[in-house]
Amino acid sequence: MRSSEIRSTFLDFFRERDHCVVPSSPLIPPDPTLLLTNAGMNQFKPYFLGETEPPHPRAMSVQKCARTSDIENVGRTTRHSTFFEMLGNFSFGDYFKAEAIAWAWELFTRHYGLDPERIWVTVYLDDAEAEDLWRRVGVPSERIQRLGMEDNYWSMGTPGPCGPSSELHYDRGPAFGREGGPAVDGERYQELWNLVFMQNVRGEGTGKGDYPILGELPAKNIDTGLGLDRLAAVLQDVDTVCETDLLAPTLRLVQELAGRPYPGRDGSEDSLSFRVVTEHARSIAFLIADGVLPARDGRGYVLRRLMRRAVRHARRLGIDEPVLAPLTGSVIGNLGGTWPELERQSELIERVVTAEEEGFERTLRQGTRLLESAISRADTTLSGRTAFELHDTYGFPIDLTLDAARSAGLTVDEDAFAELLEDQRRQAHRAGRDRKGDAVARRDLYRRVVAEHGRTDFVGYSATRADTRIVALLDGTGTAPVASEGDELEVVLARSPFYAEGGGQVGDTGVIRTPGAVLEVADTRPGIDGLHVHAVRIVDGEVRPGDGAEAVVDADRRAATARSHSATHVLHAMLRRVLGDHAAQRGSRVEPGRLRFDFAHFSAVPEIGTVQTLVNEYLADDPDVRVWEASRADAEAASALALFGEKYGDDVRIVDIGDASRELCGGTHVGHGSQAGPVHIVGESSIGTGLRRIEALTGPDALRHFDHERALLAELAALLNVPPDQAPGRLRQRLDLLAETQRELDALRRAELDALAERLASRAEPVPSGWLVAQQVDDAPPADLRTLASAIVSSGDGRGLAVLGTASGGKAQLVAAAGPRTDVRARDLLTDAAREVGGGAGGKGALANAGGRRPENLAKAIAVAAAHARTL
Repeated sequence: MRSSEIRSTFLDFFRERDHCVVPSSPLIPPDPTLLLTNAGMNQFKPYFLGETEPPHPRAMSVQKCARTSDIENVGRTTRHSTFFEMLGNFSFGDYFKAEAIAWAWELFTRHYGLDPERIWVTVYLDDAEAEDLWRRVGVPSERIQRLGMEDNYWSMGTPGPCGPSSELHYDRGPAFGREGGPAVDGERYQELWNLVFMQNVRGEGTGKGDYPILGELPAKNIDTGLGLDRLAAVLQDVDTVCETDLLAPTLRLVQELAGRPYPGRDGSEDSLSFRVVTEHARSIAFLIADGVLPARDGRGYVLRRLMRRAVRHARRLGIDEPVLAPLTGSVIGNLGGTWPELERQSELIERVVTAEEEGFERTLRQGTRLLESAISRADTTLSGRTAFELHDTYGFPIDLTLDAARSAGLTVDEDAFAELLEDQRRQAHRAGRDRKGDAVARRDLYRRVVAEHGRTDFVGYSATRADTRIVALLDGTGTAPVASEGDELEVVLARSPFYAEGGGQVGDTGVIRTPGAVLEVADTRPGIDGLHVHAVRIVDGEVRPGDGAEAVVDADRRAATARSHSATHVLHAMLRRVLGDHAAQRGSRVEPGRLRFDFAHFSAVPEIGTVQTLVNEYLADDPDVRVWEASRADAEAASALALFGEKYGDDVRIVDIGDASRELCGGTHVGHGSQAGPVHIVGESSIGTGLRRIEALTGPDALRHFDHERALLAELAALLNVPPDQAPGRLRQRLDLLAETQRELDALRRAELDALAERLASRAEPVPSGWLVAQQVDDAPPADLRTLASAIVSSGDGRGLAVLGTASGGKAQLVAAAGPRTDVRARDLLTDAAREVGGGAGGKGALANAGGRRPENLAKAIAVAAAHARTL
């Protein structure tokens, strides 16, 4: 059964059982507690927590997933992947264990045709109910095993929904391992499907299985995850996930590039390398397609690590030419029909992997030089700190360090390296845990507010003023019964015209008035889905929950922000028109009168002036701005752009600006295109590998900038005494003349110094090492002393010494120079002399200098230096 049939069989099965299909969310999750989307349930988290009402009580999906915890297992086992497709069915307070277990058994045995005698089941230790349900569908007790929290209690890895689970395993036979069931051998008895009985909420912990269970979810839910790769390996009767139709074309290409066949599952290092390169190529392509770019930390570091690991293993296989571009191209060719974002981002993927592979080659060369230097200094062991610095600072892989050390007959202090790595991980985990803990506490508070009062009724798309009511006062630790003048806190309103920061657009500001108080709104932020939180300062009076209120947005600021947001959409469209579809948005900041726009591209944009012209010409044509709503599927069918990292529901809001721009967007916009202009780009720069940033001004702010630049040009023209349009040419003439004059002055000054050097050299006295010039030079600037001293000793037979000094600005300066045949270190001449002027000597080899704040002792210092020269 091919992977396409496995997917369709799953979806058809649950469609018949009244499940609605939900599109896969991107690998960059909207949840700030997650680095990458690691399970099908991630996008449903608000439904499980009761924060948002699901549009349908039953759902199913084919979700793209990435799990960083499995990187080291890839290639070492037959089943682990860093990227995989997870088939899932979900119930939000609808059906529970009985239906989930019966359907899983039916799908496996009747529709996928798996042998019932080879299916094993694990359940959580105290879940007698699940065990009984499995026996009812036909699984004998001897093939049901109870395991602990480490194996059969599932969570996202962060605080949030969790619950006991039951896993379906398949016995792949004695060729894959020992008898005894999943509790004994996970390779032979491979987990295929995990049924999670999502009923609890977990808190912060230190690792898997080590966290507190805080309580019950609002309802009992089902969350399942069936790994497509693993099921395909069983149904297609191949040993590893890399040999399924999902990855086989890429594995064949690796063999072609290596010039030798894949040895199969023989336990060799070559077998490991073939599988690592194959599997990582798929992860790399999908991560870049979903907006991840290489970086030194976060999800960008995960991508960089995957690319470097793939290149390293390709080199082990003898593939010396660039490998990532053809391999990711193979992934796109094989899976682009199922996942069209791969084809849409094919140019970006190729550019990213090519640039990163070239950069890694430079890293390897630099790291190799540093490692060779460290090895040459080592006795028998290379320190763990050296290995860690190569890894952490230069990105040099530890396994290459180990290989090089072994070749040189050295060992590496791996324990010290591991300890430093663990210290770094603990520090990062502590910092992340503190941040997550604060965020979780805040979300719990918002959740209680929603449970008691409901979500905010946002009316800001059509109004900047609303009559409303104070729902809650939040002071950082909980709800407050009252707030008075001078207090700063958060306010929740029943109805609000204030836009909460999102989609790159800043939150609204303004004022809230109650019968007894005036509240200044400094910002508006989203709490949890549908809750607007207003950061306020009480300007006057006293306010309590339940007070009636008038909420008024700063309308001018809102209008200026809307201009910037509409301009951002048009800028995005014109960048894609000029540079190509790969120039997709990677982030934005929309503020009153200005915008910041990040996009994917690999070099400076010389056409930036063309882009600005296109934006302004398009806006000047006054295109209509139309806002409409549709289902996510209809929006995709209408080619609406969904931006990376943004969270969208089943029903979405689409903004059309003429026929050039159509994007999913929850922000505020102008009514007509001409209201957004003009747009003036003030900067374009690189902010990372393959990532550029444009900063621009909009509307009156752009006009004010034009006026400022015009005033500067007028002032410059007046200084040059020419019309403004002639100012650049006249300034260029003046600068050329100035440069020529400077060159002439430099030549004259050099001639003067040569003449002075000749005069001073004529006063030389003989010393044992050759001859000496020791003089105070009052007519030479301090900056010229070094030039003068070098000129003196370079003349003649090369056996000269020079000690020169000058006083200027309350300081003494000394310079010493030694000819190439003197065998004298210039610094030695000044060591004692420097103390006379209250300073120290510095420099290497033939030239040295000294300085101090006792210029009155300059003559004595020169004499001391001369006396020392006479002894050498």
